[in-house]
Amino acid sequence: MAKLTLSLACGGYDRTRALFDGRVQVEGCEIVPLAMSPEEAFHRAFRHEEFDITELSLSSQMVAVDQGKNAYIGIPVFPSRLFRHSSIYLRPDSGIAKPADLAGRIVGLPDYQMTAALWVRGILQHEYGVAPSAIRWRAGGLEDVGRVPMVALDLPAGVELRALDAADTLAAALAEGRIDALISARSPSSMAREPRIKRLFPDYRAVEAAYFSKTGIFPIMHLVGIRRRLLDQHPWLAVAVLKAFQQAKELCYAAMENVGSLYTTLPWPVDELEKTRALMGRDFWRYGAAENATEISAITQYAFEQGLTRRKLEAADLFAAATLSLAKV
Repeated sequence: MAKLTLSLACGGYDRTRALFDGRVQVEGCEIVPLAMSPEEAFHRAFRHEEFDITELSLSSQMVAVDQGKNAYIGIPVFPSRLFRHSSIYLRPDSGIAKPADLAGRIVGLPDYQMTAALWVRGILQHEYGVAPSAIRWRAGGLEDVGRVPMVALDLPAGVELRALDAADTLAAALAEGRIDALISARSPSSMAREPRIKRLFPDYRAVEAAYFSKTGIFPIMHLVGIRRRLLDQHPWLAVAVLKAFQQAKELCYAAMENVGSLYTTLPWPVDELEKTRALMGRDFWRYGAAENATEISAITQYAFEQGLTRRKLEAADLFAAATLSLAKV
């Protein structure tokens, strides 16, 4: 039987590198890898369905599943994870010193439904008692004007969400005081020019480590999706892709453990790996639905509470059935 030739759009991360350089193969497939930024992959996948296998925004995929418009079926591979306490930026002289001070303030974000903002709102509500309805939201481009929302939302009553002025950007609005704070997956450029712009949690690593110790949550940002029609024709493909991503990650771990010649351009990466594992366990960047049940339950609850989905989704709604329970020896 001839191999399937499939396109793969994904960030060229250390944990995916073995798929790009050919050290790991997807069984039964010839992979054509396309390294690109997550934003480009999301746009091309959700708008034009260009790829066979692709990195996807978790929040956008949840909205698509809830609306019955998902051209991709997810597998529990998570190319991007990130603690998000570090993603809250404050304008100069905002008077905001703690999460409770965000109540009643104007807070900007690129997209209300973006995964980073979804996690931040959930954390603010469940860890600090600041509900989304307590904040006045403004959406717009971080650095460029003209950004439009990826999906249409029907938000709960009492949530104020307005578009930023068409000629404005979030980075400029934060620096110049038109918004009080910003939630963004990327640092605003104005932070480099305006040293008074700061994070709500300056020592965010300590705060995020404490959050993990309390909750066991390492927030998931992205997942991997496979074209629905491909899985209809080749149901074995979901597990084959999952196994390949897992093998690539194990090779990444092995390289990070190497003390003979360092894998990354940092002086003490092995020490960093050991400290991370002491806090989070050996396979801290774990794949699998059961292995990430706490994170999946939290993010689907937040999406439902915040009006992104009409019901609380379950793992079975998000991931190919064959990936939910793998054979064990």
